[in-house]
Amino acid sequence: MTGTGTEVGKTIATAAIASLALGQGQRVAVLKPAQTGVAPGEAGDLDEVVRLAGKRITTRELRRYPDPLSPEAAARRSGLPTLGPGEIAAAAGELDSGHDLTLVEGAGGLLVRFDPQGSTLADVAWSLGAPVVIVATAGLGTLNATALTAEVATRRGLNVVGVVIGAWPAEPDLAARENLTDLPIAAGAPLLGVLPAGLSRSTPEAFAAQARLGLSPWFGGQFDPETFPSRVPRRTT
Repeated sequence: MTGTGTEVGKTIATAAIASLALGQGQRVAVLKPAQTGVAPGEAGDLDEVVRLAGKRITTRELRRYPDPLSPEAAARRSGLPTLGPGEIAAAAGELDSGHDLTLVEGAGGLLVRFDPQGSTLADVAWSLGAPVVIVATAGLGTLNATALTAEVATRRGLNVVGVVIGAWPAEPDLAARENLTDLPIAAGAPLLGVLPAGLSRSTPEAFAAQARLGLSPWFGGQFDPETFPSRVPRRTT
């Protein structure tokens, strides 16, 4: 799981896919190699995944750095050990041996550095032979960021399986609506899902229903922006 940048809905998309898999009876694990910007003892991305998708998920976090920076920069500032692709791949492989689905959520984008050697999530995906899901924003500017991410991934021998819009606005503008057609072209891969903004405020039950609806394109369904908001169960704040 990678994003076109920060704050694009990557954790929500990870939780949605995990929720969908759990609903199908699968054993699910989520690995967060590096959590940045969160102090020891504070809730991180994995806590959010469990809160939304359920406690049956196995989670593992390998490093935590308090500064909201790239893992490399955060490790440098804190004096804590960096994280290499070998350790991440080993942890993912261990989790995968006991689960039907293992999701690896990166920090920021595909080429954000983990260590001074320039290791990135792309290296981890390549070493595992893992498919890549790109989480993108809905509106203006997302096409370039998505195309750049997909092109780099493809050039590195990775398989981009699709794009998920991490936060679909309640009142989408012209750019967002047109991007439903253009994002798959930019990514060279299908639109797998469209998740409504504010999904983090849902109860676990409502989240599961919204995840099934938002990820319906994954199963060949048609996303209709005209009817989408009215078909989404009411969010609980």
